[in-house]
Amino acid sequence: MFKTKVGYSTNIDAYKAGAEAATNASKVGNAKLGMLFTSCMMDQKKVLDGARSIMGNKPLIGCTSSSGIVVKEGILSGDSFAGMMTFTDDDLIVGVAGSPAGSNAREIGKKIAREAITNAGIKKVPSYFYMVASPKEEEDYLKGIEDVIGTVPFFGGSAADNTVEGNWSIICNDQVFQDGCAVAFFYAKNECKTNYTGEYKETANVGIITEVKNKRTLSKIDGVPSLLRYADWIKANPEDLKGSNLLTASITRPLGVKDQLGNLTAIRHPMFGGEDNTMNLGNNLCEKTAIIQMEATVDELIKSNSIAIKDLNAMMKKEADSYLLIHCGGRRLGIALANREKEIFEEIKKVTGDKEFLMVFTFGEYGYREHSANTCGGLMLSFTGFSK
Repeated sequence: MFKTKVGYSTNIDAYKAGAEAATNASKVGNAKLGMLFTSCMMDQKKVLDGARSIMGNKPLIGCTSSSGIVVKEGILSGDSFAGMMTFTDDDLIVGVAGSPAGSNAREIGKKIAREAITNAGIKKVPSYFYMVASPKEEEDYLKGIEDVIGTVPFFGGSAADNTVEGNWSIICNDQVFQDGCAVAFFYAKNECKTNYTGEYKETANVGIITEVKNKRTLSKIDGVPSLLRYADWIKANPEDLKGSNLLTASITRPLGVKDQLGNLTAIRHPMFGGEDNTMNLGNNLCEKTAIIQMEATVDELIKSNSIAIKDLNAMMKKEADSYLLIHCGGRRLGIALANREKEIFEEIKKVTGDKEFLMVFTFGEYGYREHSANTCGGLMLSFTGFSK
């Protein structure tokens, strides 16, 4: 029977934290995979070594989480935390592979997909897969993976730090690296579903992307410098949105792009306002497509956690036994600035009760909707449920 177990530690000793998290997560017995998430302030290699001392040669994958994680007992925050979710089932096969960044992200995606299949020891397309990457080039890694296995349901999110300074890490088997990508391919009979959502509302403000530079710099909307158009939409002074001021100002008022069927609106987080009135966003953009100003209050961002889990439960044919909840670190920041972070946990517990879950805070979230492609976004929720 498919089972998961979450273990965690707040030990300030990195090695002991990794070992304690793995020890508690290993109570499920015969774990075939450990997903490991830690603080960016800890020595990641020591955390991994501690976890490896308990897990032996079992596959490990994960990343640093922004400012904390959440488990069924509460929020673990501060500089010292480690959480692990283990997976086991007699029928479960897992293949894990990863690589540091290089000159061609798509080719790296192909490489790690092939290696994950080899490491699984089964030459088939996986049932579903988890992806973790640094918060750049995610779309290209995904393209490479799908070049090998096609469109298979996926979930996950990026590595993150506490200050958007690049102090993040990816964990893959015996490696720790800052930039790159890793995957876990699951060959399983249990049901796995992902609710990928922003839970923002559309406003009447919409325009056509008319100029993009380097995939993620939005230069112009309707021929107007993007920061000026955005400032007009949200009734703000463009000067107040320059630099990293834009990141926090846009948490409750981000941008969104729709897929071709309108089933999914992927959120695009404006991150940095340029002196030339451009905006750097957290994901790729495409010229001659529409971009919409979205909005949500802090109340709505908090409530979205219980709403998303309820919707996920409704999607599943079988009852979810446990959850991996990927929550945007930017959303968390917006809630924390209002001193309401504890309400995230309260909303989750309303729905999950005593079920196992592990929530991670990322700088990019991955998922899909019915009839949509696998997609990367920001300021989103990628909530995944696993049945027995």
